[in-house]
Amino acid sequence: MKKPAAKPETTKPAAKKATSALHEGLPDAMRAAVDDFARHLAAERNRSEHTVRAYVGDVVSLLDHAARAGTNTPGDLTLAVLRGWLARRRAAGAARTSLARHAAAARTFTAWGHREGLLAADPGQRLASPKAHRDLPTVLRADQAESLVTAPAGRDDAVGLRDRLVLELLYATGIRVSELCGLDVGDVDRMRRVVRVIGKGDKERAVPYGLPAEQALTEWLRHGRPALATRASGVALLLGARGGRLQPTAARRLVDGHARATGLPHTSPHDLRHSAATHLLEGGADLRSVQELLGHASLASTQIYTHVSIERLRSAYDQAHPRA
Repeated sequence: MKKPAAKPETTKPAAKKATSALHEGLPDAMRAAVDDFARHLAAERNRSEHTVRAYVGDVVSLLDHAARAGTNTPGDLTLAVLRGWLARRRAAGAARTSLARHAAAARTFTAWGHREGLLAADPGQRLASPKAHRDLPTVLRADQAESLVTAPAGRDDAVGLRDRLVLELLYATGIRVSELCGLDVGDVDRMRRVVRVIGKGDKERAVPYGLPAEQALTEWLRHGRPALATRASGVALLLGARGGRLQPTAARRLVDGHARATGLPHTSPHDLRHSAATHLLEGGADLRSVQELLGHASLASTQIYTHVSIERLRSAYDQAHPRA
């Protein structure tokens, strides 16, 4: 079975330390429950390390709040306790997106606790949370995207060839940076020009790419990768300067570095993903196809790009129409 994509970056040490301190201060029954919940998320629901860490941090915060209110076991959790915790987080300045995640973590925990017999009822079923406000993603114009992905074209050294392939693949496929860095040489089907990607939840999908990316891939495999490869390279498709697998942090730096060199503002790999999705829809691709390419579990996640297209149309209309 193919290995999972590269792991996301860890949280800040201070946040880990704070969560650990709260965890140690919980009553025994609560501490045991949150530990079992963490194992459930990782082993049974196959959640990523990042998701497990975030949910556990939220649940530890919830149980600490409950313990301070005189609750000693998960079975004593009530809707009032859950609402009081969210109100406390809101008063502390938590954003709507954070509050929505806190509420989701609480509901997941109480539903699990109810199934496990730790709670007689599930108070999280009635816990409402504010809908997260979603800003429209940053999207490059087609000419800006072309300038960016061709920025390293004049460099024929190994790093330049690598950077060109990274940019071409990110824009051509719209895959996540962790998915890109997790690619192995054998994940590329050059006959059909598709890459096999392991996305969230270890779900595999095939994503096509175009001729410019194929040309960049050819140059990289012929001249770039052999120059950087070491015993530590293994089967990784993309390599760092020392021969190991290219890491997401390095990929983010190179994308932003080339963006700034071409006169663009701060640009991330996810901005290229947003741009690819928007340009596909503007070129006539249907929403379901774009959803499948991006690996979105829900069509609602993909629909944000229709709003981007409408906003771009609105902007063009306002600038150009005499009676706008």
